Amino acid sequence: MASIDKKSQSNLTQPGFEAALFALTLDRSQPAPLHQQLCDGLRALLLRGGDLAGLPLPPSRSLAAELSVSRMTVTTAYDQLMAEGYLTARRGSGTFVAADLPHLAPAPPSVTPPAPPPAAWQIFQTGLPDQSLFPHRDWARQMDRAWRAPDPALLGRPDPFGWMPLRRAIAAHLGAWRGLDCQGEQVVITGGAWDGVDILARALLPPPAQTGPAQTGPAQIALEDPGWASLHHAVRDTGHIPLPLRIDAEGFDPALIPDPTAAAPTAAAIVTPSRHYPTGRPMPLARRLALLDWAAAQGTLIVEDDYDSEFRYQGQPLPALAGLDQQGRTIYMGSFSKLLSSALRLGYLVLPEPAIAPVHAYLAQRGARASLAPQPALAGFMDSGEFATHLRRMRRSYARRQVVLLDALAPLARWLDLAPDPSGMHLCVPLRPCLRARTCDRAIAEAGRALGLRIGALSAHAVLPDAPQALLLGYSGFDEAELRDGAARLCRLIAGLT
Repeated sequence: MASIDKKSQSNLTQPGFEAALFALTLDRSQPAPLHQQLCDGLRALLLRGGDLAGLPLPPSRSLAAELSVSRMTVTTAYDQLMAEGYLTARRGSGTFVAADLPHLAPAPPSVTPPAPPPAAWQIFQTGLPDQSLFPHRDWARQMDRAWRAPDPALLGRPDPFGWMPLRRAIAAHLGAWRGLDCQGEQVVITGGAWDGVDILARALLPPPAQTGPAQTGPAQIALEDPGWASLHHAVRDTGHIPLPLRIDAEGFDPALIPDPTAAAPTAAAIVTPSRHYPTGRPMPLARRLALLDWAAAQGTLIVEDDYDSEFRYQGQPLPALAGLDQQGRTIYMGSFSKLLSSALRLGYLVLPEPAIAPVHAYLAQRGARASLAPQPALAGFMDSGEFATHLRRMRRSYARRQVVLLDALAPLARWLDLAPDPSGMHLCVPLRPCLRARTCDRAIAEAGRALGLRIGALSAHAVLPDAPQALLLGYSGFDEAELRDGAARLCRLIAGLT
């Protein structure tokens, strides 16, 4: 657009209009053609306001000479503004400013710009995969291979369950890593864990107005407490009631699920049996079997959220709960956000046979929310073995980082209960009684923000009162130097609080 002399920034009067017009500067180095720059500049002058109605414009030949452009440039700009209603032409008299301009520019709004985002993640933030380990070249090659000459099926009507080659690749991965005997036909590609919960609640649970023997209202969905805080919102969005149940040293206790004769029956339970989030505690076999018995006896559902089971550093991975289920009541839920990147927004469900038809009918009507674009690339990434190689690299790196963090936190052993975790991406570090007598996990987390630390507080993940006190320290997204630096800051912080 043509630049305007700053001396003419206020509303124009008739005597000053021609001077401002002659002061327009057209830039031949810009990609916009000269006639468009002149059109935009003249329009801006007219929109500035003032008593300009009926004012004559200089003849095209005169303005062209003043601006050192061709006469055609000026007549093209005049014609455009006449078409837009800013100018009018009178035969034999010339070109004039229209009596009623299409609109006048409003006064510039007073806007407070938002605070800029942080330059980097704050140390100890949980759930962050190390993006420096992401195999960008391998991924780019798979994306290019998938879309340079795409399979015609990719360009047709999409399957509501997602791209079948990816579903089969996921089934093969789960069979090798988690011992799940499943087929691609059972796998549903989702937009992540929230989307997975939404699909299951709406497709498999009765609508809230029809739940219960007397149609008394919504059903309850049992959740772990402490647990994934956003899950409460996801459940409420479906019209059902989140039911937090306090975990203990062995994780979720099925004995706490209310009697089925309750006014609001418990229709499902969402659990993390292999590694409870966020404490990291596994559910022992006896409780797993008790939970399966409950679901079989009541005809209810279990959703097994296996959010980071791939990151195990000692021993064999624990068997998936869905692999123990002989009654088809357990739905396995996973995600790629921590294995690759949250930007992909891809997760998956593994459905037992009875759930396939109702979920398919629901998704055929609602439509899939998972992006199709990365699905063929991810299928190739998994089939080629590059995915397994990437996971091995991440496991080795994260295991080293956990050791480094524990070593750097050793001076705090008097105040914190430090112990290695055989799996995961963060440490859950309980406060010892001597520290709990002086402060709490939330106070430490709040004080840490001033030091550039994003410490999680276990009690902040709880809904029920008297929550356990522990610090959540993520290590997966930070290099060893950052972890040592963060530990040193935490040592200074706790020294100041004690």
